[in-house]
Parts: sequence; structure tokens; C-alpha cells
Amino acid sequence: MSTKQADEPLGIFFASWSEKRAGRVPGNIPIWVGILSELTEFGIFFTAYFIAKFYYPDVFSSGPQSLNTTIGVFNTIVLLSSSYFMAKAMANIRLNNLVKCERFLWLAFICGCTYLCLKTWEFHWNDLQGYSTSTNEFFTVYYYMTFNHFLHVGWAACAILWVIFRLRKGAYSAEENSGLEALAVYWHMIDLMWILIFPLLYVLR
Repeated sequence: MSTKQADEPLGIFFASWSEKRAGRVPGNIPIWVGILSELTEFGIFFTAYFIAKFYYPDVFSSGPQSLNTTIGVFNTIVLLSSSYFMAKAMANIRLNNLVKCERFLWLAFICGCTYLCLKTWEFHWNDLQGYSTSTNEFFTVYYYMTFNHFLHVGWAACAILWVIFRLRKGAYSAEENSGLEALAVYWHMIDLMWILIFPLLYVLR
């Protein structure tokens, strides 16, 4: 048998595998139901933001100047890094490289914890400046939006630990990784929400 003939079944296999993955929605139905519900929730927050900004333009113009923008920038960098690490974890599980996959999951987890620590410090810093949910309309929206996002990052960070535990038990491989993929999709959604929240609260006047 020639080399070309021997390679044909392998080529057919990879072509078939690529076709199956092409156009396939990542994750699973339950995670997308959860994501759509979360997007609806954040959509309500964004709507409330624009309505409040319309009625209280002066308050929302001065509000961002009261926030610790430096911490906000660091948190943005941390979450963008976490998305990169999560993407690398997915890339490595598809190559069946479990060691590197776990390594990148730990890096994503560390980024998540770093975000939580920085956000906790920011809340504390705000408190020292005398800012709270009752300060004005801007801070009411700010706390409801950012604390809600804070909780989602916390839940997702715990999910990373669960996925690492499952990975060590042999639950994921190049052929079966839907659970890890679902987590990755959810994590990217959380990061996307922060990318929208950051300019609205910290930048726009």
C-alpha cells in the first residue's frame, strides 16, 4: 500500500471531524439557557443605567471621576488574561494535553481570584471615601451592576476548581470535553460583560 493510500483514511477522519465541529454551538443547552438568562439580567442593568443617565446626566458625568480607575484598569487586564488562559486550556484539552490544560485552568482561576481581591479592595476604598449605594443614582447603579458581576466571577471561579477536579479524574479528553467547553463559554460571557461595564462606569462622562 502506498503512503498516499495509507494517509487517505486519516485525512477522511480529520475532514469528517472538522465538518462535525464546524457550525457546532460550543458548550451544551443548559449552559446556553443559563447564559441567555444572565444576559437578560445584565441587559436590565444596562437599561437601568441608560435610563438613570438620561434623567441624572450631571450625576453620571461626575460619577466616574469618583471611582478608582486604576483598579478598574487592572481588573480589565486580569479578566482579559483569564480569557486567554481559558482559551489555551480548551486548545490543550483538544490536543489531549491534560497537564497543560490543567496548568492554564489554574492560571485562569488565579486571575479570577485576583479580580475578586481587587474588587473587594475597591469596595473597601469606596467605603473609605464615603461612597455607598445611597450616595446618589450613579453609585446605586454602580454597586448593583458590579456586585452582581462580582458574584458571577466568584461562582465561575468555583466552577473552575470543580472542572480541575473532574479533569484529574479523567472526565475530559480530546474526544469528550463538553463540560470544560461549557465553563469556557460561561467564563468568556462574564469577561464580555466586564468589557461593557468598565467603559460605562469608569470612562464615559
